[in-house]
Amino acid sequence: MDRDALVAVTQRHNHVCVTDEARITGRLFPSWPHTTTSHSADHSSLVRQVSVPLVSMAVTELTLESLKQAKNAVIGNPTAKRALARDEAFIGTLVNCIHRSEGHVASSRDSPNELRIEAAHILASLSCGSVDALRSLLKSNALQALLIAISRSHPSEPVAMRAALARALKTLATAVADVIGPSQWGLQTDNPEARKEARSVSESLFQTDALDVYLPLLTEPSSQISTAIAQLIAASLRQPGPRNAVSDWLPPTERHKEVKGKRGWERTDTTHHTNKQGGWAARQLVSLLQRKDAKLQEAVLWALAALAKDNPPVAMSLARAPSDQTASRSPAISTIILSSCKSRITDLQLAACLCASNIFRAGNVTPADHTAPMTVIHVMNGLLEAETESPQTRTKACYILFYLVSDDKDLCQLAYERGSLGKLARLVKSITPSETSTSPNWDEDEPDSTSSLRAAALTAIAAISLFDTDIRGEVSGTLKLIPYIQVSLSHRHVGVRYAACQCVRALSRAVAVLRTNLVDSGLGLAVFQVFCKEDEDVRVTHAAASVICNIISDFSPLQGTLLAQGVTARLVRLLQSGEANLMLDALWAFKNLLYKSTMELKRRVMQSLCWSTVSRQDFSDNSGFREQTFHILRNLADSQEGIEMIFDELGSDYLLSSLNLALDSDNEDVVRQAVYLAGNLSNSTVHSHDILANTGILQSLRLCLVDAKVDVRRPAVTCVLQLIKANPGCQKELHESGIDSTLRHMCDYGGGFLGASPTTTRFHHHLGVEDDREVKEKAREALERIQLTFSDFE
Repeated sequence: MDRDALVAVTQRHNHVCVTDEARITGRLFPSWPHTTTSHSADHSSLVRQVSVPLVSMAVTELTLESLKQAKNAVIGNPTAKRALARDEAFIGTLVNCIHRSEGHVASSRDSPNELRIEAAHILASLSCGSVDALRSLLKSNALQALLIAISRSHPSEPVAMRAALARALKTLATAVADVIGPSQWGLQTDNPEARKEARSVSESLFQTDALDVYLPLLTEPSSQISTAIAQLIAASLRQPGPRNAVSDWLPPTERHKEVKGKRGWERTDTTHHTNKQGGWAARQLVSLLQRKDAKLQEAVLWALAALAKDNPPVAMSLARAPSDQTASRSPAISTIILSSCKSRITDLQLAACLCASNIFRAGNVTPADHTAPMTVIHVMNGLLEAETESPQTRTKACYILFYLVSDDKDLCQLAYERGSLGKLARLVKSITPSETSTSPNWDEDEPDSTSSLRAAALTAIAAISLFDTDIRGEVSGTLKLIPYIQVSLSHRHVGVRYAACQCVRALSRAVAVLRTNLVDSGLGLAVFQVFCKEDEDVRVTHAAASVICNIISDFSPLQGTLLAQGVTARLVRLLQSGEANLMLDALWAFKNLLYKSTMELKRRVMQSLCWSTVSRQDFSDNSGFREQTFHILRNLADSQEGIEMIFDELGSDYLLSSLNLALDSDNEDVVRQAVYLAGNLSNSTVHSHDILANTGILQSLRLCLVDAKVDVRRPAVTCVLQLIKANPGCQKELHESGIDSTLRHMCDYGGGFLGASPTTTRFHHHLGVEDDREVKEKAREALERIQLTFSDFE
């Protein structure tokens, strides 16, 4: 059906008039007649945080035939979806049809339940593939209508109707999660306006009263319904908030029991409680895993993977072996999951492997036990090599491998030793040209599935090669992947460009590769061109900026070229962009650029950066910005000229006041950079006296010696030692601040008093005799220099 025919159908069957306008305020469920279901409590208390209009429409005729025609027109047709989504009257009619059995006129041969089934199918179809259609559904309160309809449904009603409502809720919730992100299977086109609208709807979906509606459906006898809810959990839990809400949720009856069991003065908050087997939802999903239904098992495994991701309580409960009493009755859940990894059903394999990966990464499993990761790597390697598998399947295999090894050096090495890198390289080469001179528009007609597969493979390659120099050398040398990575930097698909930048970032961490392959091939400058594009996707610019941070360093042959081509001006624009990630990238790049730089370069950079930048208030409010700002000052203060420049430009009062505040920060990264800066400033005889006169700075330095990590204690004791060297007569200041007694205690000479208890210190890391050799030796030297007697050292 073309667009004109579709419009004709909707106009013919959906003449509507607005009879009234109600406004939902404060609660998601209005005070409509309510039917209590077997699984729900009083859902009229479901809270909605925003007010949205709900239009009630009188429809002259709504038939099963017209709904089926509309459904067939929009399935798989984005153009038809957008056209229908613009018909607000028809969308409003569908929504009203979902949550009401009255209020419309239907042909006598059409039952209300059949109409609701078809309406649910249309809503589900509209929510997929068209952001405009999704926004129209959200504006019409489709998700709330589905929750209301499910809360009013009764077990005696047809399973087909109740399953259709559950599937529509799942599909709409999945579409909302896709818009908000992060994407499960690679970057897609970003839509900030839609994301903002979807976020508020998503928040309401994970409120307790909403969870009371759909989570109990996991206990439904019908696998159609329980499968849909498991799929909803699997697709929607992308952020810690929703994940915690689902894992902490209890049915109303259990919540009431828990509250009744508490005494009046005890807190009644039930969030983040410790539940056996990872919480109610996890327990129900585990029980569903026992059913002999492959589709249901797959949905359950995806759901358990979503629940276990970065969620140690759930992951550990799933990884834990059963007790002796239960071991004979049922195997461990982890055993069932690993056996499912070897299933003959590919989709079941994928779900089980992601589940096993997330459990292993979050469950604090013994590092030496690599049974689970070895199983996952073996299965994923097989799928990567299977050319008969669909691009979608191989894409998921790449990302599951990525999720397993990401940011874990040992697992990256394991994947490399098991041959994953070579298989990924062959996959990329099989679908990517090594150069575009013969086919400049090679990517224009490429299927999205192929583009997504390339992005996935490059993402996995970047993760595996992130840590080890030998692996990075193989990527650039033996496997000869640089031409394919460089071609991908200009691909039309945002995910491919992003993944290619991530590969270059990993390669640029190796000095040998940076000085040879990245320069000779032109790959470094190719990334710089991506970095300079003003209309580039923010996420790609962020990935390209991480490369610039590496190739702009003092050891990079490209530093001079980048400066000549205006890299500082581009970095300044990023600082003014308002995008937090890009602003942090810019500060990081400036910090690397100033490391071991000449005074001429320091002056040029600060002329572009402006001294006012380091004193911006919004930088002080963000710990990441603050850390990098103090690191910039640290690198500027690596010489006497640099120190004088800082004091001249910022002024002594402002500089020392800011330093004092940073040393007193609760963020250890900020404290570490502030301590290093204090140490550098102490190299100036003139200004070290100003530091000694600042009792706040001395007190903060003493606390750093007492309770900070060793990477803070080392620069702290170095700073104290340097202050003593520059000011031999500073015993009084050190004694009044308690630093001398702290040094004696660190060296285990006795008589020292730390003056800090575990309840008053910030970081709770040390609080004892010094155990780091370097710190202890410098503490001893400092004590010698403040004229301790020889007997004190025995």
